[in-house]
Amino acid sequence: MADTYTTLRQTVEIEYVERKSVFLGYAAPVKTEEQALALIKERRTAMPDATHHVFGYHMKGGILARYSDDGEPQGTAGMPVLETIRKSGADDALVVVTRYFGGILLGAGGLVRAYANAAHLALEAAGIVTYEPYAELALACSYSDYQRYLSQLPRFGAIVDDTEFTDRVTIRFAVKKALVEDVQALVREISAGSDEVRVCGERFDVPPSAGA
Repeated sequence: MADTYTTLRQTVEIEYVERKSVFLGYAAPVKTEEQALALIKERRTAMPDATHHVFGYHMKGGILARYSDDGEPQGTAGMPVLETIRKSGADDALVVVTRYFGGILLGAGGLVRAYANAAHLALEAAGIVTYEPYAELALACSYSDYQRYLSQLPRFGAIVDDTEFTDRVTIRFAVKKALVEDVQALVREISAGSDEVRVCGERFDVPPSAGA
C-alpha cells in the first residue's frame, strides 16, 4: 500500500464566464476509466447544445491519463485541463469543462487560460483530500474493560467503525498503520495480556482532524 492517496473529496460543478463564453467546470472522483467515460457521456447528453465538452482525467498515479480538445484548437483545451489536474496532486480525478460560445473569439492563449482556470476552480470546489494508510482492527474485550479502551482509543486517532455487544464487546476500528504496535501494547497493558487485537485488513482513510 502506498504512503498516501490524494484525490477529490466530492463531485461539483462551477460556472466561469470569460468574454461572454460560459464555461461549466465539472470535477469528480473516479475509480475506473469506464466510470470516467460514463460521466463524460452523461455531461454531453445533458447539454447537447453546448459548443464543446473538453475533458481530462488522471488515474492510477498517472499511468492512465487522457484528454480531449473536443473541437477546440489542438493543445488549447484538453491538455490545459489535464495539466491542471496534475498540478493539483489529485489522482483518480476527472474534469469536464463544457463551453457555451459567447460570440467573441478568445485566441489560443485565451482558450488555454480559460480552460485551465475553469478546471482549477472546479478542482478547488471539489476539494483535494489526502488519505493515509490505515489498519483495520478488531478487539474483543470484557464489558468492564470496554470503557477503558473507549477512553484511550482517541489518543491514537482511532476511527471506530462498529461495536458488537454479545457476551463480550467487540470493537472494530482503524488506526494509522504506524500506530498498530502502540495499540497492541495498550491492549496488553489494560488486559494484563488476556485480550488480543487482530489486524483484519487495511484501507486508506482521512485522519479525524482532517474531516471525512
